[in-house]
Amino acid sequence: MQLNNQLLAAVELIWVFGIVAGIVALVVLLFVFQFFGMWLQAYMSGANIRITDLIGMRLRKVHLATIVQSKIQMIKAGVHDVTTTDLESHYLAGGRVPFVCGAIIRSNRASIELDWRTACAIDLAGRDILDAVNTSVNPKVIDCPSSETASDRLDAVAKDGIRLLAKARVTVRTNIKQLVGGATEETIVARVGQAIVSAIGSAATYKDVLENPDHIARKALASGLDAGTAFEILSVDIADISVAGVSQEANVGAKLQAEQAEADKRRFQAEAEKRAAMARAQEAEMRARVEENKAKVVEAEAQVPLAMAEAFRSGNLGIMDYYRMKNIVADTGMRDSISDAGEDGPKPTE
Repeated sequence: MQLNNQLLAAVELIWVFGIVAGIVALVVLLFVFQFFGMWLQAYMSGANIRITDLIGMRLRKVHLATIVQSKIQMIKAGVHDVTTTDLESHYLAGGRVPFVCGAIIRSNRASIELDWRTACAIDLAGRDILDAVNTSVNPKVIDCPSSETASDRLDAVAKDGIRLLAKARVTVRTNIKQLVGGATEETIVARVGQAIVSAIGSAATYKDVLENPDHIARKALASGLDAGTAFEILSVDIADISVAGVSQEANVGAKLQAEQAEADKRRFQAEAEKRAAMARAQEAEMRARVEENKAKVVEAEAQVPLAMAEAFRSGNLGIMDYYRMKNIVADTGMRDSISDAGEDGPKPTE
């Protein structure tokens, strides 16, 4: 009886261990099975990702589907130098792994030099690496001025004073080497706008600009506007150019000539007023000089009695000399009065 009880206890213990072992095995199988599908997908694609790698990524909070799909895409595209560890490291650093992988694949197909480290650095710097590669393969066109500004035309003045309104289009492609730290599209737009305004301002007349707008574009293109930027300028094209304020006129030349004639008229009137004012000022100055000279004469005449008195005191002038001088003065006054009377009197009739 006691032996049967022991056997029964042993059987129950075996059943308990069996159940526990089954549960553990089931948990292990379920744990492994959730990685088996991805491992099998990677294995069949030649991605060479082990189950232990998948388990480690799950424990490190890495999204398995992102890494597996990206690695498969890289392998199928012929890029074999990027490892699973590289993909996982960039994911943990906060990078966008699918974007970087897509950029690497496109640059590899387009024979553009772009390594994994550079692509990761560009992505972590906040730049859209995929868009940069696409722009490098397919250059894009930038409006100058951009559509975000208040005015849709560049305002410039030629040497003859005529205002011109221009709009340009700049074709650029990405310079991968200068993408990190390089200036953005806003700098390109600002530089091109400044170059076009400067080129129009150096033109002798507005007619030269309207006749040869390509000269303005070539001058802007030759200024090295893409230095220090993340782009390479391929071309600068003048899309539209017109004279300000005469867009609805049929005869632009006649209107400009009429406006120029009116401006010349106002300028000549201003110059005439200036010359008249200068003449009046000069006349007033001459009158002031005459009055000043009269004052000097009066002052000099006032010195004569003083000089005569000094001559009397010093003995250089006698009383007879004084009376002779008085007679001469009186005689001169009489002659002047007779002469003035003869001039003012009536002329004898013939």
